Amino acid sequence: MTRPIVIAIDGPAASGKGTLARRLAAAFNLPYLDTGLLYRAVARRVLDRGGDPADPAASEEQARSLSRLDLERGDLRTPEVDRAASAVASIKPVRAALLDFQRRFADASGAVLDGRDIGTIVFPEADVKLFVTASLDVRAKRRHLERLAHGIDPGLDSVRAELAARDEADRTRAAAPLVQAKDALLLDTSHMDANHAFTAAADLVNKVLARG
Repeated sequence: MTRPIVIAIDGPAASGKGTLARRLAAAFNLPYLDTGLLYRAVARRVLDRGGDPADPAASEEQARSLSRLDLERGDLRTPEVDRAASAVASIKPVRAALLDFQRRFADASGAVLDGRDIGTIVFPEADVKLFVTASLDVRAKRRHLERLAHGIDPGLDSVRAELAARDEADRTRAAAPLVQAKDALLLDTSHMDANHAFTAAADLVNKVLARG
């Protein structure tokens, strides 16, 4: 029996890794999990209960109570949740609580997972690892357009500052900081549209899988 394939995609916010991961999952007939959504959902649960996302006890409690239904909420991508998710993701007991969730998801049928520590912590033995990035200015423009599409206009400068702060928090946190795995292939999407990025990523995946 062939072992299920796991494709790990890491990178900073608004680098295009989520769109890319969904398309790769469809192309390679694999389930897809946006692991960042897990932390957003935990943050949302904490906020809904009037708690502090930086409080380890409150956030761990909600992480252990998380269900798949929580991932289907429509209010997980607001600026408030962005900030809260960054705080939640820095808490080691929260990451430990969600680690099994992520591994179980891929156990039976393989998966494409995107996040910030998939190739380093969650699936260090993944078949394919990609580190997807883009310049801060490009990512800010992308995130700003996303917000505009949802009827929110915080201003491009505000979005850029928010992403810069998120990058710093992700890089410097003690628990599973954002870092490119040594064996991950780098894909810079700064000058790529979604179709170009997908073609480049699929080519990289096929080459790695062909090598066995």
